[in-house]
Amino acid sequence: MTAITRSLPTAGRIGLGLVFTVFGLNGFLGFLPHPPVPAAAGSFLGALAATGYMFPLIKATEIASGVLLLSGRYVPLALTLLAPIIVNIVAFHVALAPAGMGMALAVLAVEIYLAWVHRDAFRSVLTSRSVAEKRAAHAGVEQPAISRA
Repeated sequence: MTAITRSLPTAGRIGLGLVFTVFGLNGFLGFLPHPPVPAAAGSFLGALAATGYMFPLIKATEIASGVLLLSGRYVPLALTLLAPIIVNIVAFHVALAPAGMGMALAVLAVEIYLAWVHRDAFRSVLTSRSVAEKRAAHAGVEQPAISRA
């Protein structure tokens, strides 16, 4: 394994952490200028802002996840928290503001790469049956049905 291959996950983690820490902080402090957006994109962003809670929630999640990535602690948790945000960033640029597509796709690529690097942490989540269900089936114990009230 070369030095580049060994350091690629760390570089990706730090890069993604910086992106989300900086842009998350910018959501609260406004130190970077906002580029002009098409009318439909502006309406969407205005609707999110009008809720009063959505932008602070998104930006706080970005900051917390970015700091986790920068620290190298709880990286799978940070990737999990960022996944729906990244999906929405990409969808926003596909549907409403194609000009920023390059950065959105780069962030998506790094997220997918880091999820692959940490795939062992996600293995149990990506199984068709939980460990408890498998144990119960092996022991011949029937699982109680979920009641629907």
